[in-house]
Amino acid sequence: MKKSLVNICRLILAFVFILSGFVKAVDPLGTQYKIQDYLEAWHLGGLVPDILTLTASVAQSAVEFCLGIFLLFAIQRRLTSRLILIIMLVMTPLTLWLALTNPISDCGCFGDALVLTNWQTFWKNVVLLACAVVVVRWPRQMFRFVSESNQWIVINYSILFILAISTWSLYDLPQFDFRPYHIGTNLRENWEKTMDGEDLPYADFFIEKADDGEDITETVLADTGYVFLLVSPYLEQADDSRLDLINELYEYSQEHSYPFYCLTSSTEKAMAQWRDRTGAEYPYCLTDGTTLKTIIRSNPGLLLLKDGIVIRKWSHNNLPKIEEPQTALPLEQIPVGQMAANSIPGRIAKLLMWFVLPLALLSIADRTWMWTRWLRRKSRRAQKANETQETEKV
Repeated sequence: MKKSLVNICRLILAFVFILSGFVKAVDPLGTQYKIQDYLEAWHLGGLVPDILTLTASVAQSAVEFCLGIFLLFAIQRRLTSRLILIIMLVMTPLTLWLALTNPISDCGCFGDALVLTNWQTFWKNVVLLACAVVVVRWPRQMFRFVSESNQWIVINYSILFILAISTWSLYDLPQFDFRPYHIGTNLRENWEKTMDGEDLPYADFFIEKADDGEDITETVLADTGYVFLLVSPYLEQADDSRLDLINELYEYSQEHSYPFYCLTSSTEKAMAQWRDRTGAEYPYCLTDGTTLKTIIRSNPGLLLLKDGIVIRKWSHNNLPKIEEPQTALPLEQIPVGQMAANSIPGRIAKLLMWFVLPLALLSIADRTWMWTRWLRRKSRRAQKANETQETEKV
């Protein structure tokens, strides 16, 4: 019973920590924004540089993911279980404070993949704390999937994998988009529902012309053709390394009469500075900054709508390049204008192939090697016993 209890608690903790770490790693900017929300709640907003909050975001996801993997494989059982207990001893009172005072609506434990209320988060942590106490009390009851001699492979591979996931998500876009503006979202339909009084995350989505304040949200979403939306929550912080591509896309949109808007929450001064620095001629529109950061995890990023539906999203590091002879063709006839492949099963299959499968094969090979070694030892002991018996007979 003791061994079963310990290993059930161990698997619960491992699953939660792996999931929590992974969903944070695929969206490190989202985790950074949540850390900044905490700092604002503690009246420390603006005192911590963005580079530190981003570093904390990547480190947090890596620590959670790796501790979950280490617990799953029973690596450094005493140390791993104690570290997890320390984390739960910190997080449980913190989430109780969140539940009582409600400074932010969601703790961000599972990013945007699974949103829990503050009270749900607290009771979840109470269960995890109890599980952590159990595994700390009897760490040697956890059975191993990999022998001690091969644990270094799991340790190094897990660290490299999760850091690679975070790095790629920062360079491009999150591989799994759990937000309400993912590819395939019908913005027009969802936005119209908030006029019907439904509680949806699109209530704060609006597009107002920066020059005269005209609300063109309905006009943009009702357009049955293509619409380019260049998204930059704060132009003063935007990456300007791909200016030529952005301007080329704007020129292409003008040639084919596709609307092109730059959505930002920046001031007129920041818009003027961006225009002077980039030579941009596209019109600027005002939108809520938090909404823009939710729409795309890139500053700037580019969206392509068709008939009010998000069909493509690009990071500024991965903008499309339309070259001759495609520049003479409309979007309907070139790959850029087609709905992006957004196969969740395909992405999960890649995850299984690059991480789960190698570790599963390692575990099988390791257990097979340990079993054959045990058989050899057993055979040698039996042979030695037989030799001893023969000697005694003589």
